[in-house]
Amino acid sequence: MNATLVRTGYSPNIKDRRDCSCALFDVVNGEKGAELISQAENIPVHLGAMPYSVTAAIEAFPPSSLSPGDAILLNDPFHGGAHLPDMTLVTPVFVDDELVAVAANRAHHADVGGAQAGSVAADSTDIYQEGLRVPPVKLYDGGNPVEDVFDLLLTNVRTPEERRGDFRAQRAANRTAVDRLRELVARRGLDTVRAATTEIKAYAERRIRAEIQKLSDGTVRFEDYLDDDGLGHEDLRIAVAVTVDGDRVVVDFEGTSDEVAGPINAPLAVTASATYHAVRCVTDPDVPPNAGTYRPVEIRAPAGSIVNAQPPSAVVGGNLEVSQRVVDALLGAFGLEAPERAVAAGQGTMNSVTFGGADREGEPFAFYETVGGGFGGRAGADGMDGVHVHMSNTRNTPAEVLETTYPLRIRRYEYRPESGGAGEFRGGLGLRRDIEVLTDDVVFSLLADRRRHRPYGVAGGDPGSAGADRLVRANGDETGIAGKATHDLNAGDVVSVRTPGGGGFGDPTDRDAAAVARDLRLGTLSAAVARAVYGHDVDSDG
Repeated sequence: MNATLVRTGYSPNIKDRRDCSCALFDVVNGEKGAELISQAENIPVHLGAMPYSVTAAIEAFPPSSLSPGDAILLNDPFHGGAHLPDMTLVTPVFVDDELVAVAANRAHHADVGGAQAGSVAADSTDIYQEGLRVPPVKLYDGGNPVEDVFDLLLTNVRTPEERRGDFRAQRAANRTAVDRLRELVARRGLDTVRAATTEIKAYAERRIRAEIQKLSDGTVRFEDYLDDDGLGHEDLRIAVAVTVDGDRVVVDFEGTSDEVAGPINAPLAVTASATYHAVRCVTDPDVPPNAGTYRPVEIRAPAGSIVNAQPPSAVVGGNLEVSQRVVDALLGAFGLEAPERAVAAGQGTMNSVTFGGADREGEPFAFYETVGGGFGGRAGADGMDGVHVHMSNTRNTPAEVLETTYPLRIRRYEYRPESGGAGEFRGGLGLRRDIEVLTDDVVFSLLADRRRHRPYGVAGGDPGSAGADRLVRANGDETGIAGKATHDLNAGDVVSVRTPGGGGFGDPTDRDAAAVARDLRLGTLSAAVARAVYGHDVDSDG
């Protein structure tokens, strides 16, 4: 499914960055729903939330109302979705006129309307400013496109032909699932396939419960903070109380900040996705992710908080930033309970960058990407440099693709030396990515975090460096910009996004001279810092 989606996608966001995910569900309890049986290794924030979308689709279109060739589209964050750019397509799988499964995929569309091109504006204050909100609706009926729905969607976006192509790619991915599942049933028989999917879920549940039982019973608490919502509300708390009781886990977010005016609010599906990810990280990531994996995990999130936002809150950044901070808070809590499983905080942000306007031929364009940073150090290993961390798992947009497709140019793309937190195992390095605009009247939006609250270190490790961002005008004037901001740009202006490093693990003075020498050779550390932080007087030859 995922190979089809990537190969047939129109936008660089899907075919190059691979900001998309695929999953399969079996139909259970007659008319009442479907359960996850398998997923591709794609985007964690998509995958944990996708069951909510499938449930919403089936509630709107019960199995008795579906036919072969149907496909249901939705993106409503308050009806199973995450944020508006993430469009989910749900397709029933019929074998001999019997509904046997559901295929679903989610793809981040580079523009879905709204106040700003790219539909990831840092200054939105309600859902209506963020783009076209789509409840569950048939996009294909019996294999035929529902032209009225296509017309409605494409009339409300800035890049309609790119959107049409990506919708077709999503349909093709689900068609792959239909074909493969029919082949599997023909080869093995429907009863065997159903028995197998039931056992897959039961197996995952047994595995995850056994892993949870290895943790100590009791409750641990941890809190971490988002910088702000971009509109003056600062130090937004994510509070967690994690209770292990035998073979089950209860995660309670009581004490988390109330929802805010800016777009840093997350619907429950996003919070659940981050919670499931963290639980898998500290138990056994090799447990196959499906409905059985999540059965022992109970989530309590106060309605009206930034982890369970209610309409009409702005939510585009909740999917991007709250999801990351939920993981940081949960891994911090689990690290207190099980230090051997601890990992320092990674960059804790997706650093969402959006440019929109008209290209040199006068055609509208909308460019969106997330930028990697440092992964946290952990026992026995340094953090990884310049990667997407936790809830994001995309690639970058290659410079060649970006410059060919958009009126933009990459001026610098490099690691940020010394941005990883010091430790026996250092944090990974953040990135610097400088992008120049080549046309006038371009709107730029940055939605990022960890510009004030640095990624924490653990076991005596130092925190990673905070992110820092600059705007250099064509005339040479340079200013710092906030992590959540929107700016009007003209040809020659350059935006410099500088992402956080990961936190360090362990006492820095325990880092051996060979590791410090390796840092010097790689240029991640200077000799002066090596002497001051690690106490090693070494040069690049060790």
